Amino acid sequence: MTPWNNRRAAHTLVVLCAVALSACSVLKPSNTEPPAFYALNATPTTAPARAPDSATRTLPTLVITPTRAAAGFDSQRIIFVRNAHQVEYFAHSEWVDTPARMLGPLLAAHMQATGAFGAVVLTPAGATGDLRLETEIIQLQHNFQTSPSRVQLTLRAFLLDDKTRRVLAWREFRAEAPAASDTPQGGVAAANQAVQTVSTELAQFVAAQPK
Repeated sequence: MTPWNNRRAAHTLVVLCAVALSACSVLKPSNTEPPAFYALNATPTTAPARAPDSATRTLPTLVITPTRAAAGFDSQRIIFVRNAHQVEYFAHSEWVDTPARMLGPLLAAHMQATGAFGAVVLTPAGATGDLRLETEIIQLQHNFQTSPSRVQLTLRAFLLDDKTRRVLAWREFRAEAPAASDTPQGGVAAANQAVQTVSTELAQFVAAQPK
């Protein structure tokens, strides 16, 4: 075989090996663990109160602006803390949506359950009503610095006159819920407990304000 044929055969062999390796990499199962997705779904424990039709026409309409989140808490990643001032994320566990977007419908359900409003509307800033509720997640994290570990939730809320934009009341709501295990699953269950507590307290606070 001539040198030219030798080089050509070697080149062909290299190409065939590359194709084979590529095929193996496609067919071989990935070693990367797919993420598990979790939701916040702490709905009210009581059925919505139903006011008489005549009362419904006189009750105020509450507009809920979509919840915002402080820096670092505005993603789908599930946060945990082992050291002060250091935020970490679970590698293979995520929220199905950002906590802020999941929280809005839950707050609306809790507000409706109070029976204090003729209508509760979760909508962008363009809609109008009698009252407006603005909320922001200040903190939502699984804290491993305590034993048992705990999920900590802080939510800041403002109730405004929707026509004048005057702040009628505001408050920060804080809740901690112990986790049954130091795992994402334990943290998610505790997070839902904390959301249930804060949502209930917020609904009672808003419903009690003069209208």
